[in-house]
Amino acid sequence: MTRTNGLARAALRFRPAAFAGTFLALFTAVAIVSACGILLETGLRASVPPTRYAGAPVLVAADQQLHQRFGRGEGTYDAAVRVPDRARVPAALLTELAGTGARAVPDTVFPVRAVTPDPAPGTAADTAPAPGTAADTAPAPGTAAGTGSGTGTEAGARSGPGRPATALGSAPGATLTASGWGSTAFTGERLTAGNAPGEGQAVLPVGTAGVGDRVTLDTPVGVRHFRVSGLAATPAAGAAPAGGAVWFGDAQARVLSGHPGSFDAIALLPAPGTTPGELADRAAKALGGAALVHTGDDRATDPALAAAQEVLTGLGGSFGGVAAMVAVFTAAGTVALSVGQRAREYALLRAIGTTPRQIRRTIATEALLVAPVAGALGCVPGTALATWWFGQLKEKGAIPGAVELTVSWLPLTIAVGTGLLTALAAGYLAARRPSRTKPGQALTEAAVERLRPGKVRTPLGLAALAGGIACAGLAAAGSGDDAANAALGVVMLFMLAVALLGPLIARAAAGLFGLPLRAAGPAASLAAANSRTNARRLASAITPIVLAMAFSSVLVFLHTSEDRATREQQTAGVLADRVVTGDLPTDAAARAAALPGVTAAVPVIRTSLVIPVDGVEGYLRTASAQAVSGDLTAVQDLGVGKGSLAALRPGTVALHASLADTAGVRVGDRLDLRLPDGTRARPTVVAAYTRGLGFGEVTLPAADLRGHLTDPAPHELFVRGSAPGLAALGGTVTDRDGWTTAQNLDRRLNAWANTTMAAVLGGFAAIAAANTLVMTVLDRRRELRTLRLVGSTRRQVLRMIRWEALLVGAVGLTLGTAIALATLVPLVGGVTGGSPYIPVPVYASFAGGILLLSLTATALPARRALRPGTTTAA
Repeated sequence: MTRTNGLARAALRFRPAAFAGTFLALFTAVAIVSACGILLETGLRASVPPTRYAGAPVLVAADQQLHQRFGRGEGTYDAAVRVPDRARVPAALLTELAGTGARAVPDTVFPVRAVTPDPAPGTAADTAPAPGTAADTAPAPGTAAGTGSGTGTEAGARSGPGRPATALGSAPGATLTASGWGSTAFTGERLTAGNAPGEGQAVLPVGTAGVGDRVTLDTPVGVRHFRVSGLAATPAAGAAPAGGAVWFGDAQARVLSGHPGSFDAIALLPAPGTTPGELADRAAKALGGAALVHTGDDRATDPALAAAQEVLTGLGGSFGGVAAMVAVFTAAGTVALSVGQRAREYALLRAIGTTPRQIRRTIATEALLVAPVAGALGCVPGTALATWWFGQLKEKGAIPGAVELTVSWLPLTIAVGTGLLTALAAGYLAARRPSRTKPGQALTEAAVERLRPGKVRTPLGLAALAGGIACAGLAAAGSGDDAANAALGVVMLFMLAVALLGPLIARAAAGLFGLPLRAAGPAASLAAANSRTNARRLASAITPIVLAMAFSSVLVFLHTSEDRATREQQTAGVLADRVVTGDLPTDAAARAAALPGVTAAVPVIRTSLVIPVDGVEGYLRTASAQAVSGDLTAVQDLGVGKGSLAALRPGTVALHASLADTAGVRVGDRLDLRLPDGTRARPTVVAAYTRGLGFGEVTLPAADLRGHLTDPAPHELFVRGSAPGLAALGGTVTDRDGWTTAQNLDRRLNAWANTTMAAVLGGFAAIAAANTLVMTVLDRRRELRTLRLVGSTRRQVLRMIRWEALLVGAVGLTLGTAIALATLVPLVGGVTGGSPYIPVPVYASFAGGILLLSLTATALPARRALRPGTTTAA
């Protein structure tokens, strides 16, 4: 063992260049793996303090995941996806919780908007609520009165002139958080003036209004008028909603929320002597699975937290898996190259009697000497990359401010262990041939490159190539999600084929590209001959370049293709003359339609639906949706191919053609879907259109979403005609071009994410390519010096190196582009229905960067090897 260690240390001392390349490959691989692991762990452990429910030890809430079982027999499995809006608990569960011995406080939270102050005192709107509205009459039948529904003071009554109107101390249109007064039992607000809210009354925070003031609020069920019955103080500044708060009587709050038959959650306040754990057990037994029981940090039911968890686990898991595979694969190739470059040394050791076991131990010892150090140091930039990435996501609003980056020993240990195992496995596989060669044949076989294909690599490579071709065919023949899903395997299978069949591909490419080189002079001809003879060396340099080009192109050009298709669909599909966006009132369409010059005003609510797709492998698909009221055809042209939007009414739906194919439905069929709160619905499909990417994959009447959205206010108002009074609605008024541009800006996060992932993967592959090229050139120092000794000038040798670099870059660029196109064509076709859009400047920058990388990574070490005074070295 001591002799083996001595050989390993001697190799490190006398061949530092080879081990420097191995060190750099493992260093960067561990950095990538550790960064993705940190993000994944952060996503899995992400939490925020239960701010609203901090005073409720036990919380009952609905499962925010939709679940559905697919398959048959032993092949059944469950699929789950998050509810797009919020799932709620039925009000009937209050009865089930009555036997737990705890005080059950239902909680309903919904947004309201401040409206321009009421008219002058004495008007009808000032003295009474809108006639006939449920919110301003008696509570809904069967509902209990609010826990804080006091009678109010004379100043808070509806009769009498009262005080002047107020805008809550904020600009009209400001969004406030509303809830029932009973929730203050666990949120902690206390009255500082006046009384708890009664019917037609509201309590506001201290400093926003005075007791007796009149306020007008736009609620989920419409505009309502209220008198301020009291003022409340928030116990802690951090617990106050950012936009302000307002409280109603519990019964009225349920009606105003738009879903009077359900609650957002039920807070359980234990009796003295009952621990939260005991109460949680009782509640779970009483509910029998009808809802979830939360304690501790699980009480923080923040939708933004769930979205952040999906982003982080997607980056750390999905992208991290691909990145880790590429990193490990590339590092293994570099380790194998380093071992292969010392084939003569191992042959000499075999010739003098070294056993195969000793050679394998030597290589394993080398890995143990290099990999742990490279891994430990690689964790530093990996942690820095994860910190920067996390900070950027938080800055762009994808992660709540309360979520913190989790950096523990687990992902770092896994990353270091992955690097070590990669080095050991790659070294062992690369050492199999030199260690098994008979001593008498070792030097002979090491003198020339083996030309015959490998018995293991070649069949595996051919299988990967066949699989890639098959997946590409399936993706090209499919449509919608099926095509996109099939295309994802294309790039990985083709990359695996390139790596396994590298020597064969390199030899064929050298022969093909070498034909024109032979006519470019002696240096070019010599470069072609060198590349053809040393195909394994060429393959080692080509593979990381193919990786960089293929993955970066797929990530970047997928976004450019989708962005262009979206922009074209929006430009062609908007018929409206003006679009109003922002926090619009619920009656925005009616107010706009009343303006002179307006011929059509259609409000649009942007949301998402969930559609079960039961195919070869079933799954739950989240689809973008727009809910509309009025004649949509007057303001949008969705490119209807089948059916008619004129038939769109409650109980019906129109679909993007690609989504219809994925879901397996046609016009006239019923579509099984889940509404934003998880409620099941089966509307009839009345139309299929082609411009779903620009407007929404599902179009349905807004009436079908009533009571299923937390905030049913329109996000956009499409207006036909021209009216200067549109600005009074409180939103931003723009024309069709301005709206399209604004929609493009909303997609910046996706563009940034794709570009960042491409930069991380492409940057790593570029470092690996440069590292491999440098290692290859430094290993050829004796060859280059021999060329000088036989009469070649320094300029001729450098010119040969440049031609070889251009050959490597051109082959890698060609193969990477081919793999990217094989992936992008079906992928973009499934997503947009069109062909990939590859901007010439972006592609030229990729190609130029690869060629510049190849030239630089070969020229610098070649110049060093040919410095004056080194040409006579043996």
